[in-house]
Amino acid sequence: MKIRLDWNSKMAFSSITPSGHEIKMDAAEEVGGSNNGARPTELLLNAVAGCTGIDIISILTKMRLNPTKFYMDVEGQRADDHPKKFTEIHIHYSLEGDLPEEKVVRAIQLSVDKYCSVAHSLSATIRVSYSINGTETKSI
Repeated sequence: MKIRLDWNSKMAFSSITPSGHEIKMDAAEEVGGSNNGARPTELLLNAVAGCTGIDIISILTKMRLNPTKFYMDVEGQRADDHPKKFTEIHIHYSLEGDLPEEKVVRAIQLSVDKYCSVAHSLSATIRVSYSINGTETKSI
């Protein structure tokens, strides 16, 4: 996979992904940017959540399970010192529908432990938890 990022001005960059989608990145105004795009670190959290989310939906579909609603809350903790990398990422998966807990847990574990290439590209500890139909909040 190859990606080209073009510098637009100040701290702003943009790219067209290999799949044809535009991404804009920029820094905050207080550090010289114009706030015209997402921060790279925001994109990283979205990438790890999106990667696991796609895996989970794929796995549940193969199990013939269809969530009626699915969203993720993601929180990243960063080191205080440069390079201020993410040291811990917590993803809470909220699913609704007729979903057996053991199958949801299996789908989450397969994604985080085996399939998600984004998660495996990071050195941060990734914690996950879930709830089904608004109850049974648990950590894995």
